[in-house]
Amino acid sequence: MKNKLDDFTIDEENIDRIDIFLTKRYKEYSRSYFQELIEKEHVLLNGRPLKKREVPAIGDQINICFKNRPGPDLTPQSIPLDIIYEDAHIIAVNKPAFMVVHPAPGNWSNTFVNALLNHCTLPNTSEFRPGIVHRLDKETSGILLAAKSELAHQKLCEQFAQRVIQKEYVAIAIGKVPSIRIDMPIKRCPTHRKKMIISQENEGKEAITDMELLGYNGSLSKVRLFPKTGRTHQLRVHLKQLGNPILGDKLYGKNSINERFGAMRHYLHAKKISFIHPITQKKLELEAPLPKDMEEIFLCGF
Repeated sequence: MKNKLDDFTIDEENIDRIDIFLTKRYKEYSRSYFQELIEKEHVLLNGRPLKKREVPAIGDQINICFKNRPGPDLTPQSIPLDIIYEDAHIIAVNKPAFMVVHPAPGNWSNTFVNALLNHCTLPNTSEFRPGIVHRLDKETSGILLAAKSELAHQKLCEQFAQRVIQKEYVAIAIGKVPSIRIDMPIKRCPTHRKKMIISQENEGKEAITDMELLGYNGSLSKVRLFPKTGRTHQLRVHLKQLGNPILGDKLYGKNSINERFGAMRHYLHAKKISFIHPITQKKLELEAPLPKDMEEIFLCGF
């Protein structure tokens, strides 16, 4: 595929720096993508390379060469899987922290999908996410379900949509977390495309989380979380709103405290999942033990 070229003349006043301006103009691309193009001199201002912080003016000519990025690699890869449950229709794995669920920009290989393709046959339910019925953030560990047939995939997706599937997480959070229900809608941040925020104007989507304090060591809480809805970053955003962000959370947390504890990731673990088997109709309750790094970091807080 050839690289796409585009050029235009700035015709408005008081615009943002160039990387922000281009992200708003070309909504299908991320800000980091344009920053990469600018750094590699694929964006020109009046025929010369520019810096990402530069602010163009009326009459300036912008030339862009949209470089093609590598596509997803759905090649099976021999990656170990900690299998909790498996039969002919579904598989449940204890995903380690830092494993990405499916190929995406920045992580085209070495994903959960690549590992699954090496282990079993997956249904053709999605071009890049075959068999995937839900996701966990890259740094989140714990139970991850996948379907091994199209029917199982359909039935599991229906259960997620109908909120029949019950999930339980454990987090290590900063400060003392109250045992409380949080009912606060969430929306995407208008200025930070990877961040979610509480919607004060009730414009966001419904988001409900039940929280139960399991232990407090004087500086950190071990807390059990029961999400009643499945919004992006829901647990992380709700804990931040309480003033008790998850330890190690670089997006919503407190960097000074993360550094003090040497937190290597956000300490969130998908511990349990309960659902009806999509084929046998029997109820299954699966559990993944809390990883060692979370146990150790909580003990370090004493």
